[in-house]
Parts: sequence; structure tokens; C-alpha cells
Amino acid sequence: MSIVKIHNLGFPRIGRKRELKKSLESYWKKQSSAKELEDCAAALRADSRQVQSQLDFIPVNDFSYYDQILDMSCLLGAVPQRFHKTKNKLEAYFDIARGNDCSCASEMTKWFDTNYHYIVPELSEKTNFSLSTKKIFNEFLEHHGNNKRPVLIGPVTYLSLARETGSLQDRFSLLDSLLPVYKEILDRLQELGAEWVQIDEPIFSSDLSERQKEALTQSYRYLPTKGIKILLTNYFGALRENLPLFFSLEAAGYHIDALKEPDELSLVASHLPEESILSLGVIDGRNIWRSDYSQVIKIIKPLLAKLGKRLWLAPNCSLMHVPYSLEHEHKLPKEVKKWLAFAEEKLQELVDLRAILEGNEKPLIDNHKIHKERSLAASTFVREIRERCYKLEENDYKRSAAFSIRNIEQAEELKLPPLPTTTIGSFPQTAEIRQKRALYKKGLLSTENYDEFLKKEIIKCIDIQNEIGLDVLVHGEAERNDMVEYFGEQLEGFCFSQFGWVQSYGSRCVKPPIIYGDVSRPKPMTVKWSQFARENSNKPMKGMLTGPVTILQWSFVRNDLEITDIARQVALAIRDEVCDLEAAGLEVIQVDEPALREGLPLQESDKAIYLQWSVDAFRLSTAGVKNSTQIHTHMCYADFNEIIEQIAAMDADVISLEASRSDQALLEVFKFFNYPNDIGPGVYDIHSPRIPASIEFQGNLEAALKYIPLERLWVNPDCGLKTRNWDEVSKALNNMVQATKKLRLQLA
Repeated sequence: MSIVKIHNLGFPRIGRKRELKKSLESYWKKQSSAKELEDCAAALRADSRQVQSQLDFIPVNDFSYYDQILDMSCLLGAVPQRFHKTKNKLEAYFDIARGNDCSCASEMTKWFDTNYHYIVPELSEKTNFSLSTKKIFNEFLEHHGNNKRPVLIGPVTYLSLARETGSLQDRFSLLDSLLPVYKEILDRLQELGAEWVQIDEPIFSSDLSERQKEALTQSYRYLPTKGIKILLTNYFGALRENLPLFFSLEAAGYHIDALKEPDELSLVASHLPEESILSLGVIDGRNIWRSDYSQVIKIIKPLLAKLGKRLWLAPNCSLMHVPYSLEHEHKLPKEVKKWLAFAEEKLQELVDLRAILEGNEKPLIDNHKIHKERSLAASTFVREIRERCYKLEENDYKRSAAFSIRNIEQAEELKLPPLPTTTIGSFPQTAEIRQKRALYKKGLLSTENYDEFLKKEIIKCIDIQNEIGLDVLVHGEAERNDMVEYFGEQLEGFCFSQFGWVQSYGSRCVKPPIIYGDVSRPKPMTVKWSQFARENSNKPMKGMLTGPVTILQWSFVRNDLEITDIARQVALAIRDEVCDLEAAGLEVIQVDEPALREGLPLQESDKAIYLQWSVDAFRLSTAGVKNSTQIHTHMCYADFNEIIEQIAAMDADVISLEASRSDQALLEVFKFFNYPNDIGPGVYDIHSPRIPASIEFQGNLEAALKYIPLERLWVNPDCGLKTRNWDEVSKALNNMVQATKKLRLQLA
């Protein structure tokens, strides 16, 4: 009999080598059938079960074709009215996520403080919750073992993340009609033989309103049944002042994140109800560095002594936020690979911890050796880099003049019309581009031939933009893979996996860089192709860079390095690139920070420190240019309203923000906040294949003009265009430009 039970909250669903991505995109292109997609999904779930077979409990219903919140909306029957006409449930599901010819997709935004995006539920006074899909039940029956535990998003987290539409003013007024459906789901799972159900309420890691607290109390007074046990689950942060409420709710077990604030654990045992299970999240599900077993054991032992077999061990959150397995990683530096643990290896860490608690010292000794080697590795410390950071002064973080002065000089330099049009940077990554890049990386295409191909692609991209009539052009980024990976490959202190893919949304996967030591830029990264584009354009050309905060947020940063130190190092590397682009003749330089809001801590008391160093990092990266050089930045798919003052403090000359998918809801903030610089709220949702008509673009622009003065308004899509095809892009951008020209004439 084991001393503790070990279990998991969720597993990567994209497959070892992105099999789900490939199957989804084939299905969307009508190259394969729904049956083939379903077969792929079933095989991925079977593989996941096999990998987790050593655990005492395996999650069920953690798989999703697109997003777990969208799954929950479909399970609860909360499908937006505009998609009710779609008879095929699978087609309707994807229409909600991606839109169709007749209807816009539902809004998409960041899942708490992660780089995962969820589909925002749309709730109205007409929402009629009902049990509407069988997915959770089918997947429960599909697993024939007796260690299966279904997973549900909790009712209060679900409502908290939803969007009110129509005349609905209070999402929580729907709780009375929502809870019976949850109860029906639990009753059905009980009938099928479920012993436990995991109900995720990560909203506990945020500052709870009184309305949310009331809803939580009501929910967990209503839901528990005698026949099925609830594991109430929190992750992404400490409980803090929410701790008493969390443990007061009726559940058979409680899961907490034990890594964020280990000191909080001293309060847990005194609040845990008698006979209840405590699940400790002791393995980091958000990062890929091996656990330090000696430190984890220190966390576990006091509670084990008090609780005995009532203590379970698990990752602190779902493992969907880390790659699948290190098994096939043969190109990572051997030194670094020993320091890493992907999802499969994290399960082994749970097994190791249980073995150590049962008296096996070998895993502890081996783990200690690895951590000692890492602490002494020469790659961690580069004196010159740290000295440069140490010598930074206050003026290094400031442009040499205020925006009001810079704006005049930039207008003289660029000579742009009112409502200037541009794009966010990337253009379609065609199959040919990906093929040529793959051949070049494998050494099967010469540098000379690859360069000639890229030159033709850049000129083609410039010609298309000129034909459409855009005002500020980009080179299209044909040479780039991912917006962070491309830069990480050229910076010291970074390394890369081959198969370390993580889902961002739907079929979109990213392969985060691994930051293992001090960061520097040995040579220019983007100047060659940006300068070529500038020399082949009669219009202003925009150089494209990824900002320091986004590089950090979308990388796996070594967990024993100080994040603020690495932020300054990356910022200085980007600063050097910005200055080199300016010297190469680029009049406009965009430093994207889509992840700035993503990294914002969930609780108010932690936000000021984060915002200080993150805004400073952006300013450090962009402050080295002359007044006439126009600095842009871009942010997308997150609620930016609460940090609009800090966004203004970044002092970018122009900022573009996602607004179209949220029905221009972002614009409301400009009723109350006078944004001082230029701004381009996105007028085109690039994550949908839908092509908006010119009249729709004009309507979005007219809406924006109610909040933003004409002289400060830019026109742009809401994100890069790499995921779309040229036919979609050309038609949509042409409609955008034609609407802008028509509006200019009306306003003249």
C-alpha cells in the first residue's frame, strides 16, 4: 500500500508531435473526414492514458479539440444564438471558435496569466442552460480503468470568465439555472461509476468580489452528492485571503498550488475539514525545469506527518502548459537536457517523490547531483552582460523628447495621410515558405538559393501591399518561424527543443525557447531583411521585433534566475537591434508586447512590482532612437483596460490593440482615459477565415472615432496575418483600405 496517492490534473492534448494540429487543419481544409479527426483524437487520448497509467487517478475530459471552456459552453448548452442554425454539432463547435461566412467567432482571450487562449462564453438573459453534449460521458466510458476521474470547469470560474450580452447585467444571476445542469452532470457520472470528479475553480487565485464569494458558497452547498466525491481544485496561485472560504466549501478533497507561497501551507492543515483529502500541487506545471526534490520533500513532510494517507501529490496545475516528452529530444545541449522535465518526466517526478517518502534515497541523491551541476554551470553567469545592466541609468529608460515633440518630427518625416493604414507585421506563411525554410535548416538548400527565394517573397509582399494601398509597409517575415523562437535562436543564453510544442489556442502551437543562462545579442538579427525591404520600397517600412516581456513570458525561463535581471538583459539585446534598424534606414520600428498583460499577477497586491519592471523593460528596449523614428507596439487577446495607464507609460508612439473580436469593447476605456499617443484598435479579426465587407470596416472605424481623435487613429488588423492565406488577406485588407479611403473623403 503506497504511503501517498499520486495523480494528475490534466495532460497535453496535442500529441507527441502535434498530431491533433495536423488532423484539425486537414479537417478544416476538407482534406479529411470527421471520422478521421475523431480517430486521431481517440488515439491521442489512449496514448495519454498509457503514459499516465502509473498514477492513482487519471484525468478524463481534459482533452479538447479546441478549448476546454468552449467544451464547457457546449456541454451546458450555452451556444450563442447566431450559431444555432448550424445543424452539425462539430461544425457549430468550430464555428464558435473560428467564425463562418455569416457570423463572427466568439471572443478569445488569455486563460488567467498563461499564454493559452480560451473562447469566452457569451451569456444573455435568454441563455437557457441544458445538458447538451455527451463528450464527458463518452470519454469516461472510453477509459476502461478504475483510476479515471472526470474534470469539469467549476460554475463560478465559468461565469466569471463569461461575457454578458444583450440586456444581461449580472452573469451570476444565471447561477440558479446553471447549477441544476452541473448537478445533472454529476448524477450522470455517478451512474456511470465515477468515484471522484475534479471541479476546477482557479478563480480562487484572484481577488474575489463579494458576488463571487456568494456564488461559490451557494454552488458548493448545492452540488455535493453522497455518491460522488468532489475534488475542489485551485491553481495558478496562492489562496491568501481566500483560504478560509476555500476550505469552508463542501467537498471531499481540496487541491492547492503548494509552489507559489509555501509559507501558506502552515495555515492549511488547520483549515482542512476532518476526513477530507488534501492534494498538494508540488510539481511545476508551468515550467520545464526539474523539481528540486530536497525542497519539495521539505514542503511535503510536515503535512504528511499530520494527514497521513489523506495527503495526495500532483502537479500544481494541468500539464497542458508544458511539452509532451523529452524522449525524442536529441539536439538539446546535453548539459541543459539533464536539467529539464516535460510532462512525461513530471509524472516520473511524482513517482520519484513517492519512492523517496517510502525510503528510497536514490532518486533524491541523483536529483541533488543534477541541481548542484546546474548551480555551478559556467553558462549561467557572463560578467560583461551583468556589468552592462549594473551601469544602466535613469535616462536609459526615456526617449529624448516628449511625444508631442516627437509626433511633429515624425509627421514631417513620414508624411502620412489621416487614418494611416498598416498591418501588424507577418503575412501568410505559405506551404512553399515553410518547405524552403525546412530544406535550408536541413542543409538541403544553399544559403544563396534560400536568400534569393526570400528576396522574391519580400518583393512580392511589398508589391501586394502597394497594390492594396497600405501606407506603412512591412516585409512580411517570410524568413521567420515563431515570433519568439526566431529571436531566441539568435540570442546567447537560449536553446531549443525539437518537439517542445505547447498549445496556444486551437491548432496553434508554439515551441517556447529555453532560457538557461545570461542573455546577449552577438550580432544583428533582423537588419538584413528589413534593410532589403526598405531599399525596395517608396513608402515607410516598418521593422518588426518582439519585445522583452513577451520573449520572457513565452519562454521557459530557468527557475533559479532572477526574472528582472533577465528582463534587462533581453531589453538591452532588443535595444541594440532597434538602434541598428534605425541606422539601416527604417523610419518605423515595431516592438511587439502581446504578452505584457498576460504576465500580470492575478492578485492586486502583486501587480505594481510586475508592471514596474515590465514597462521599464519595454522603455529600455526602445528609448535609444532619435525623435523622428516612430516606435510602434502591439498587444492582443487580453483585457487591457485595467492597465491602460501603464500601457500609456510605455510611451510608444503608436500602439495597436486587438478590438474586433471583442466587438470594439476595448474602446470603452477611452471614455475615461485620455490616451496620450497614437492608437490603432484592430478592425479585422485575423483568427477567423471570414472576410469582413468594406461597410463593416467603416463601421468599426466610425465607432473608434467616437473615442479616439482623428489625428491619433491608425487603421490595422488586430494581429499578424501569418495563419491566413493570401486570398483571404488580400480581399480583407483591400476592403479595409477602401473603407478608410471612403471615410477620409467623408471627413475631409
